[in-house]
Amino acid sequence: MSSKTISIFNLSPPEKLQLVEDLWDDLAASPSEIPIHEWQKKELSRRKTNLMNAPASGLSWDEVKLRVRSHYGR
Repeated sequence: MSSKTISIFNLSPPEKLQLVEDLWDDLAASPSEIPIHEWQKKELSRRKTNLMNAPASGLSWDEVKLRVRSHYGR
């Protein structure tokens, strides 16, 4: 009996993207099960405090998209 091993590294780029999307969707279905490290909680708290103390320091979603697109040319 022959056993064929399939590796994700042999998938085509579109197949890999689909796999990533499927995994992301699966994780998003149960966000409470995703572990969040203590350092991540502290960093989120720090950023929230900074934003609450200086609201003008934040960027709008449009500004973020503009910066990313100008940096990566898209």
